[in-house]
This record gives sequence, structure tokens and C-alpha cells, in this order.
Amino acid sequence: MQVSHSKEIANFHIVGINYKKTDAAIRGLYAINPAQYQQLLEHARTVQLDDLFVLSTCNRTELYGFADSPQDLLDLLSRETHGDRAQLGELAYSKSGEEAIRHLYQVGTGLDSQILGDYEIIGQIRNAAKFAKAQQCLGSFLERLVNSVLQVSKLIKTETGLSKGTVSVAFATVRMLERHCPDIRHKKIVLLGVGKIGRNTCKNMIEYLGVKEVTLINRTLQVAADFAGQHGLRYAPYENMVSEMQAADVVLVASNAPEPTVLASHFHQSSPKLIIDLSIPFNVESAVGDLEHVTLVNVDELSKVQDETLQNRLGEVPKALAIIDEHMAEFLYWYKMRKHAVVLKAVKDKLQEIHTREIQQQKNGSGYKVEDMEEVSSRIIQKMINLMAGKVRKETDKSDLYIAMINDIFETGVKQD
Repeated sequence: MQVSHSKEIANFHIVGINYKKTDAAIRGLYAINPAQYQQLLEHARTVQLDDLFVLSTCNRTELYGFADSPQDLLDLLSRETHGDRAQLGELAYSKSGEEAIRHLYQVGTGLDSQILGDYEIIGQIRNAAKFAKAQQCLGSFLERLVNSVLQVSKLIKTETGLSKGTVSVAFATVRMLERHCPDIRHKKIVLLGVGKIGRNTCKNMIEYLGVKEVTLINRTLQVAADFAGQHGLRYAPYENMVSEMQAADVVLVASNAPEPTVLASHFHQSSPKLIIDLSIPFNVESAVGDLEHVTLVNVDELSKVQDETLQNRLGEVPKALAIIDEHMAEFLYWYKMRKHAVVLKAVKDKLQEIHTREIQQQKNGSGYKVEDMEEVSSRIIQKMINLMAGKVRKETDKSDLYIAMINDIFETGVKQD
């Protein structure tokens, strides 16, 4: 791959897939786990792509960064995932420049989420960028942009009602359990996987449904034991998974295995039950849904569970967009001024060079003190730079033209894309 891109906004891209065009099974093929993320960043550096980060959640996988073309980023993504490159090309979307910047703001504030106003996404963006920075793959542009998105997300959460009310996959699970199991308090429930989604779902069931008979199963037994102890629940070793699931009325699967661990063969002789798969990729074999005595629900179906809160959130969207517009304009202004600062610094260096040369010529036979001449001329140089910078800041519409002229006059050698 020949990479010749500069760090201009036009070369900033986002490529990805999300819930709008793909189901959970397809998204699972392109999900990025930490090991894949590490490999992707390592390979990116070998092809001179060193300013990017990956956002991978149950509803999307997106790659943000600078490249000559969005196709370069798609190549990176397909190289580290299990899907087909041609399929990815057909299903993926891409945005560039300011459109890509706006997309990150909308993703980070929950405006692009499957559940409007989903606030968990901002923590995932923070962690994804932090990981890339630790690998020296996050430049000043992306770091500043992510920080701006974090700030905007916080403002929208506090100044609008976009994220008010409890609407999440974990809460949608509660609503579905209410619908399918009116007597849920008296049902035996097994939770397989005590990660973040599993814990949130369990807390919601306890708070909203008053359930108490929940058995926790986790590959690391101590994790299940600790959470069970905090909430007065039962736990069982992973080796007992099949027998515990067979005895349950409801099975919640929130594990993080790369392939299904809950199989149809586990339930051929079992009692009727409801199984909810909260995992991406799916951790429940699709054949489980073919069993007559089993009802299988996955995250895509859960996300269709509507709540009156969503209608209230829709009315807050214009307020959120206005906050995004304001802060995106500030970010773009920072970017433009930073770019201009490079030229002004080069001009100052050029003037300093002229000043030094002239002072040297005046040293012999001059009646003036060299120190006084240097002090006066240095002040003049700084005043000239301040005048130029002030004009550029004031005349924002013409700032690029002014900078180009200054760059040309002083022949600084700074490339203007």
C-alpha cells in the first residue's frame, strides 16, 4: 500500500458497518477484540497509517483515521476480522472530512445509536482512543477531536433530555421478560457471563422485577462469586453450565466467546425455556431457536423493544444538534489556526534569519550597541507576526488566502495542501 496522505481534514475518514444495514450475525464477523485491535494497529504502522482508532461495539465496528483513501482503512479492517473483504466493501459506509468529524460527534452523543441517546457509547470511544494512544497511534488531531466529543457528550447529557430515562439493551431485556414471563419472580434464571452487560442486566432485573432466584455462571469463578456475594445471588462453576441451564426457566447469555457455547444439543431433553442472547458475536447456536420448546431472542430483537422514553428523547434532538454545531465549529477553528500557526512560525524564523544577518553586517564600524539593535529588531519581528496573526483570526473567510500569500512572499517552504 502506497501511503502519501497528509494530515489534512480531507484525508480524515471513517469506515464501518452498523446495525442499520447489518444484523448481529454479520456484525459479529467484523467485531474487533483487544488482540485483533493490537494487531491492526501494529500492521497499520507498517503501512504508514499511524493516526487512527477502532470503535467496536455490539452495534457497530468503525475505524477512524487519516489515510490516502477510505479503502486503505477497509483493507485494515478486513485483514484483522473474520469477514469477507468483498462483503465488507458492499456493506460498509464511509465518510470523509467534516462529514466524518460530524459522524463521530453524533456517534459519541448517542444520536446514531440503535437506542437513541445511548450513553454507554461515549465510554467505549474513550477506551478505544486510550488504547490507540498507548500504542502511539493517536495524533494531536484525533486526540483533540475525541476530547471535544467527550465534552459535548457530557454537555448534552446535562443540558438536554436526550439520555434521560432508562433505555438500553439491559433494560430492554427487562421489558421483554415482563412481557414473556409475567411471573418472572418465581422463575429460575441463569446468567451466563458476568461482564458489564451481564451485570447491568442482572441489576435491572433485581431493581425493576424484584427477582432473587438467579444463578451466576462465569468462566472465572471468582468473578461470579464476588458479584453473587454483593447481591445475595447463587453462583455455580462453569463446568455445571449445561445442567444449570437445563434446570432453568430463563437463560441469559452475556458471555464473550468468539463462537457459540450454548448449543441445541444442550436442550433436547429439557423443559420449556426462554433464552436471551446478549452477546456479539452470538454465543447461542442458531439451531437453538428451532427447538419447539425454546424461545430464542437476540440483541437485534431486543433493540426493537420500544419505550415511551424514546419519544421524549426525539424532542431533544434539535438541542443536541445545536450543541454539536457549536463545538464542532470551535474544533474546526482550532484546526485552521493550528495549520496557520505553522506558516507564521516559519515566517518568524525567516524574519529572525534576516535580522541576524543584518545585525552581523552592522557589527563592524557601527556606532550603535549590538544588544540594543537586537532588542529593537526582535520586538519589531514579534509585532509583525502579531499583526499577521490578528488579521488572519479576524478575517476568517480570507484566512487561507492570507496565509498562502504570506507563505509565498516569505518563501518559508511550508507546504499548503
